[in-house]
Amino acid sequence: MRSWLAQANPVVFVLFAGLAGFCAYFSMYAFRKPFTAATFDVVPGWDFALDYKIALVIAQVAGYALSKLIGVKVIAEMRAERRALAIVLLIGASWIALVLFAVTPAPWNVAALFLNGLPLGLIWGLVFGFMEGRRTSEVLGAILCASFILSSGVVKSVGKALMEHQHVSPFWMPATVGVVFMPLLAVSVLALAALPPPSPADETDRGARRPMMARERAAFLARHWPVLVLLIAAYVLLTAFRDLRDNFAAEIWRALGYGDAASVFTASEGPVAALSLVAMGVMIAVKNNGRALLLMHGVILAGFALLGLSTLAFQQGLMSPIAWMIAGGAGLYLAYTPFNAMLFDRMVAYSGTVATAGFLIYLADATGYLGSVALLLFKNFAVVDLPWLPFFTGAAYATSLAGLVLVGGSALLFLRGRRDGTAST
Repeated sequence: MRSWLAQANPVVFVLFAGLAGFCAYFSMYAFRKPFTAATFDVVPGWDFALDYKIALVIAQVAGYALSKLIGVKVIAEMRAERRALAIVLLIGASWIALVLFAVTPAPWNVAALFLNGLPLGLIWGLVFGFMEGRRTSEVLGAILCASFILSSGVVKSVGKALMEHQHVSPFWMPATVGVVFMPLLAVSVLALAALPPPSPADETDRGARRPMMARERAAFLARHWPVLVLLIAAYVLLTAFRDLRDNFAAEIWRALGYGDAASVFTASEGPVAALSLVAMGVMIAVKNNGRALLLMHGVILAGFALLGLSTLAFQQGLMSPIAWMIAGGAGLYLAYTPFNAMLFDRMVAYSGTVATAGFLIYLADATGYLGSVALLLFKNFAVVDLPWLPFFTGAAYATSLAGLVLVGGSALLFLRGRRDGTAST
């Protein structure tokens, strides 16, 4: 299979590799997000000031964030031939944690969500490792990013349907959804394992991708830290807002008057995924890495602007709740998606350094999820207890405005570097 794929038509290769990556990461979400479809309004044994569902989300995000910190080293140094087995073992461990969540009473089962998030944080880097460093990486990355836009809504719809129609308890539902997606996971990981490495032509256009040891990582950061600080700060805002929208979608939709519709999770994310896929996929036509980086800055800025403007339109009565969630989601993911694949892949290519984009992605992710935890704690312990909808709209405005400033600053630094004729971003 690997030999055939190495000689295959580029369109065939992109369809095969893109579908394999999409399905693998889509399946991972079945082990991560279904619990958020439940509201956990009354939980016997939970007598704390911290809301039970917020505690679950914080526990999982804490495990996920720690995993991202570990991944800065592990993903940067991971050998290609070990990725597929690592994906299977890590997701298997996360499923065992979901079973522990179901059989352990509150408050102790909160710890199971930490154990669930801990292995899952490495999956993105492992899957993206099969996609980066290719001339088709924009398309492959866009397809892969579409998986996390669509999958969260789909697995929550599956989880809600299991609770409503099959009478699965909210505590057993996450592990049950994981079982449903196990066959898809197995097939997609086998397909990923069959992918050939980047060709010599790929390496000529996008640079060689090799494991990065501590010395190489430190040298890259020393060279590019001004732009990275601004971009990662913007990514912290995006990650926190995206997690808020994702983890508490049930509460937000209920505040908007759609609390009983399981399909609303999926219906709102389909158009968002399509727009993000198209916007990122067209980047493959831009051969010059510097020009592509500048264009991605423009896409990210447009996403931040759309998030703020759509929220304003909703509050002025110019948009329905569903239209707002779609438009706001489109803005969020137009800004968020490039960070998870194409932006850092092109940055490595433009720098001329033998490196891996996974290192930069995990550096940003590790910081981003700390921001997510901070936002949740603020929501729970703020002096003014805001309902979900006002809190969500306020977070949208703050993310939009601050993001425009930070990414605008990064774009100016990048333009100055291009004007000076240096390869440094």
